Amino acid sequence: MTHVDVIVIGAGAAGLMCAAQAGYRGRSVTVLDMGKKPGRKILISGGGRCNFTNENASPSNYLCANPHFVKSCLSRYTQHDFVELVDRHGLAYHHKTLGQLFCDNSAQDIVDILLTECEWAGVTIKLRSEVLNVAKTATGYSVTTEQETLTCESLVVASGGLTMPKLGATPIGYKIAEQFGLKILPTMAALVPFTLHQHDKDRFEGLSGISIPCEVASEDGTVFKENILFTHRGLSGPAILQISSFWRAGQAVTINLLPEIDLKQQLADWRETQAQKSLKNSLAIILPKRFVEILHDSNAIPDCNINQLTHGQIDALADYIHAWQIKPNGTEGYRTAEVTLGGVDTDELSSKTFEAKKAKGLYFIGEVTDVTGWLGGYNFQYAWSCGFAAGQYA
Repeated sequence: MTHVDVIVIGAGAAGLMCAAQAGYRGRSVTVLDMGKKPGRKILISGGGRCNFTNENASPSNYLCANPHFVKSCLSRYTQHDFVELVDRHGLAYHHKTLGQLFCDNSAQDIVDILLTECEWAGVTIKLRSEVLNVAKTATGYSVTTEQETLTCESLVVASGGLTMPKLGATPIGYKIAEQFGLKILPTMAALVPFTLHQHDKDRFEGLSGISIPCEVASEDGTVFKENILFTHRGLSGPAILQISSFWRAGQAVTINLLPEIDLKQQLADWRETQAQKSLKNSLAIILPKRFVEILHDSNAIPDCNINQLTHGQIDALADYIHAWQIKPNGTEGYRTAEVTLGGVDTDELSSKTFEAKKAKGLYFIGEVTDVTGWLGGYNFQYAWSCGFAAGQYA
């Protein structure tokens, strides 16, 4: 039976970060992962370029039942600290307008940095090692895989959530938490495309691939201003992925299709310059033509010229375009979701060390916990921050 100081379950962003930090403290560390290679979710993120943090990351960019929990770890290891790390390794990266930082070359560069850190810290990584059982021992924990049983003083669960099962996602982390009496908050797919009811799917199926800059609001008042994208199954795009974390089954979302244009004022201007032009053709200047045609064919916009519009029609049209409501049928689920909402209740954990209050030496970090970031590098930053924090104590 092999004994080490620290076992980390999961060779993802949080797990590798934690392992390196613990190793640098002189701890013997073994990382167990059931996959063929480490950092699988990192490798496919950001279209293969990995949006590895966000310059604007703050606690307000996270969903958690206890909003104060995130403040602690984010303040002790910030986005600037991670940027300093990748700069030391010579990573080539670029900035985007909403504060996202992406690798110039490949997400593999981020994985390589983490693996180099682990190597320098003396960490052992064992792949294709599925965890079958975890048990408490007199001095810590035992972890059994298909190949062996290992013992440790500190056990760090960084096994991820339920997203992307094709990459090996399992509920093992939640099962370990429940085994030791920790509360699990309900989980659901987040940062995920919407599917539409059949009548809306039929109506908009010809728009697949069309993108519109919009302002999307959920029923709880949360608003995101980015693009929406029509797909052959429903709606996607950054604004939809963002709002999906705040949407619940049965609710509608409200979409301002022209957030930069006051439609009433635009119609008034058109009355002066192109009064004889059809409303449909005029709207096709400021909205995708195929989208306008569908609205026209379903009688959502009047079939008339600009100068024929009544005041009532103008008011109704402005309300419709600036507050288009659609009720999703559901989401595409964990198959395509980027993160899992919910998880291990953070009230069960120390916000400083991520150690379970009920189980000495047991730590939970990353997506398995009830912390979910916005789209745009925020979830990776939480992984770096909590991995760093737990690595100082595990």
